[in-house]
Amino acid sequence: MATLVVNTHQAKSRLSELIREALAGVDVIVARNGEPVVRIVAWTPDRAARVPGIWASQVRGSDQCVTSDEELVEMFVASAGDASR
Repeated sequence: MATLVVNTHQAKSRLSELIREALAGVDVIVARNGEPVVRIVAWTPDRAARVPGIWASQVRGSDQCVTSDEELVEMFVASAGDASR
């Protein structure tokens, strides 16, 4: 990413141009007496607030649920018992 450093006087004179540069992805830094003081960045709007229950009655479950496999559960329990040693 390119970086553009301008002093405050230039920034006042070229603000519209600097905004276009920032929107294009250029890192625009404004300096005072040669020392960087601010960065001009493109505005990113906040994401919309999440609303609980927005999917209510729009998603249906299935009758084809998978149940636990007893043999697999026994193997898991047995291996957990071995790990504690």
